[in-house]
Amino acid sequence: MIHFLQTAVSYVVPFLLVLTLVITIHELGHFWAAKAFGTAIERFSIGFGKAIFSRRDRDGVEWRVGWIPLGGYVKFAGDANAASVPDTDDLDHMRDWVVKHEGPEGLNKYLHFKPLWQRAIVVAAGPFANFFLAIALFAVLLSTVGETTLAARVTSVQPGSVAERAGFKPGDVVVKTDGRKVDSFQDVQQYVMLRAGVPITFTVERNGVPLAIDVTPARKRVETPTGGDMEVGAIGLANQPRREDVRHVRYNPIAAIGGGVVRTWDVLDTTLYYLGRLVTGQMSAEQLGGPLGIAQVSGAAAKAGGEGAPDAAQWMLGAGVALTGLAAMLSVSVGFMNLLPIPVLDGGHLLFYAYEAVARRPLGAKAQAAGYRVGLALLLSFMLFATWNDLQRLRVFSFLGGLFS
Repeated sequence: MIHFLQTAVSYVVPFLLVLTLVITIHELGHFWAAKAFGTAIERFSIGFGKAIFSRRDRDGVEWRVGWIPLGGYVKFAGDANAASVPDTDDLDHMRDWVVKHEGPEGLNKYLHFKPLWQRAIVVAAGPFANFFLAIALFAVLLSTVGETTLAARVTSVQPGSVAERAGFKPGDVVVKTDGRKVDSFQDVQQYVMLRAGVPITFTVERNGVPLAIDVTPARKRVETPTGGDMEVGAIGLANQPRREDVRHVRYNPIAAIGGGVVRTWDVLDTTLYYLGRLVTGQMSAEQLGGPLGIAQVSGAAAKAGGEGAPDAAQWMLGAGVALTGLAAMLSVSVGFMNLLPIPVLDGGHLLFYAYEAVARRPLGAKAQAAGYRVGLALLLSFMLFATWNDLQRLRVFSFLGGLFS
């Protein structure tokens, strides 16, 4: 039992640290943009449920920490709930009330009566704050820790593999994949992993001569660092590091920011590509994960980062570096997911604003209410499916079955 609790804590604490950072910055994006436009804000909360800490500043904003640390929200004056969904049936009544008690100029304080472009900026500021956070975290890692890369040199080709059949030979140096420049062997691995069954054109240098090789990665199941398994693309190339192939670079601040932008875009591009293959049925949805999966990855990242440390300080430093990288990638994912055009999410608000901009009037109250209900159902269905995947990967059902067999 004690071991179980220790294991649970080792996963839960890193997960909550990463999630709290990402969600706090997301909500601060909404908050700062709203403040810039003079919007009245009732509450800024980290966590949900009953407050365990609360104070009100001189602007009347309640800053609170809820006892359920699984997210957060900004509640603007006039919001019907923590999702910033106005009670559209009562907006006209609210307008009349504000005009009566605060005068026509009082409307300028409420988000729902702001000009359309201001509302759109406030809503979009949350996801974009996540992208800026990712850039900043990647930049910090590149400027302080740096990165180690391996030259994209092939040292061995697995016998009978698709790479061997396509004509790869030891000593080949991969220069491009489908026309994209390759900087390291890790780039080759990451590109291939997501493209099982998809033809790839490699540009390699062999004895200084450029050569094009076409390969279709085979599907392969591999063990993940978190204990589960997943299906990836593989072609059968290997790289045994040689001293001259290993390069460690620490970036100056300007170059680090540029590197942060590139890595943020790479994560976003990979996410878009994966979802595209998922929607078209070319890739299984079994890799989609939910909160349990994120907790598992957070714990594994912290453990791997601190592994081999000679003392507690070095362990914490290693774990911190690993969790910083994970937070950067998660921040990109949160920003992207919130921009999806699903009511309840930020992208759903922007979708309604787009309709308002084209039609010159807001979407009807009943249509908005129906949209929010559908969006909530879709979101909950996705979370249930992702959690089911997490439980399968964690082999929870097998464990429970063993208890009663």
